[in-house]
Amino acid sequence: MAAEGWICLWGWGRRCLGRPGLPGPGPGPTTPLFLLLLLGSVTADITDGNSEHLKREHSLIKPYQGVGSSSMPLWDFQGSTMLTSQYVRLTPDERSKEGSIWNHQPCFLKDWEMHVHFKVHGTGKKNLHGDGIALWYTRDRLVPGPVFGSKDNFHGLAIFLDTYPNDETTERVFPYISVMVNNGSLSYDHSKDGRWTELAGCTADFRNRDHDTFLAVRYSRGRLTVMTDLEDKNEWKNCIDITGVRLPTGYYFGASAGTGDLSDNHDIISMKLFQLMVEHTPDEESIDWTKIEPSVNFLKSPKDNVDDPTGNFRSGPLTGWRVFLLLLCALLGIVVCAVVGAVVFQKRQERNKRFY
Repeated sequence: MAAEGWICLWGWGRRCLGRPGLPGPGPGPTTPLFLLLLLGSVTADITDGNSEHLKREHSLIKPYQGVGSSSMPLWDFQGSTMLTSQYVRLTPDERSKEGSIWNHQPCFLKDWEMHVHFKVHGTGKKNLHGDGIALWYTRDRLVPGPVFGSKDNFHGLAIFLDTYPNDETTERVFPYISVMVNNGSLSYDHSKDGRWTELAGCTADFRNRDHDTFLAVRYSRGRLTVMTDLEDKNEWKNCIDITGVRLPTGYYFGASAGTGDLSDNHDIISMKLFQLMVEHTPDEESIDWTKIEPSVNFLKSPKDNVDDPTGNFRSGPLTGWRVFLLLLCALLGIVVCAVVGAVVFQKRQERNKRFY
C-alpha cells in the first residue's frame, strides 16, 4: 500500500484518501473504543481496508459479478429490484413497490463491519416521499413482507433508514435511522415508526443529496455501532452506539426497500463487509455462536420512548441543548449554594457580635 494510505488515526472516522472507496487503518484489540462515548464525531478510521479483511463473498461491489447468476450466486434479488451497471435499484420512484437483495452465503464472522454506499432520491417534496431502506442481518432471506419490503417478526438485526413519519404526533425529524434486534417475538409497528421496538436512533439527512452518502455498521464483542458520512466531508459521524447486543453467526446480510402511496428511488451502490481482527477469551471461543438467540441485555421499556426532536434516545452523544441545560443547572446550583452560604455566614457573624 502507498504510504499516503496509512496517514490516518485509529478507530472510527475519516476514510483515507490513499485507498479510494475504502477506509484507512483501523482498530486492533487494544484500540481505546471507550473514547467513542465522549465524541460525537471523531477523526480516525474504521478498518484498514486491506483485501485480506474485505470479505468478497459477502460484499456487493461493481461491476456486481455474481448477482443473480447461476454460475456465481453470491447475491439474489427479488421484487422490483433492478440491476444496472452503476447501482442496484431496490424500488423505482413509483407507488406500491417492494424489492430486496440478499447475500447467498451465511456469515460466520463473530466480529464484522459493513459499509453501505446508498442513495435515496425522488421527485417528492417534504413529507411526500417514502418509505425508506432496511439493512438486514437475519436468519431468513428473500421473504417479502410489510417491513420495508421484508418480513416482520424476523430473527436478527435490522437498521431502518426511514424517510416518512407515519406517526403524525411525533416530534422526530425525518429521515431517521433506527436499530432493532428481534428473536421473532416482536412486530415492527409502522404506525409508530417502530418506536416501541427501537433500541436507539438518530436523525440523518440522507435524502436527495448531491453527493455520495454512506453508512457503516460495526458489530464486535456485543457492541453495535452505526456511523454515517452524509456531509461529503469524508468522515464518520456517530449515530448509534449500543452494548449488550448478542447476535449469532450463520445469518444473512441483505437490503430491502418499499413504497406505498408515496415513493422514492432506493439505490444500493455497494455493500462491503470487513472482518475485524479481535481477540476472544477461551470461554467465548468455546461458545457455539450459531446457537445464540438474538437479544439485548438491556432493553428499555416502551414508556421510555418519549420523542426527542434530536432522535437521541440512548447511547448518543450529548447534544448542544443538553450540554447547555447541564451547564445552566450547574451554574444555578453554584449560585444557590453561594447565596445560602453567604446568608448563613452573615447570621453567624451577627450571632457572634452579641457575645462581645
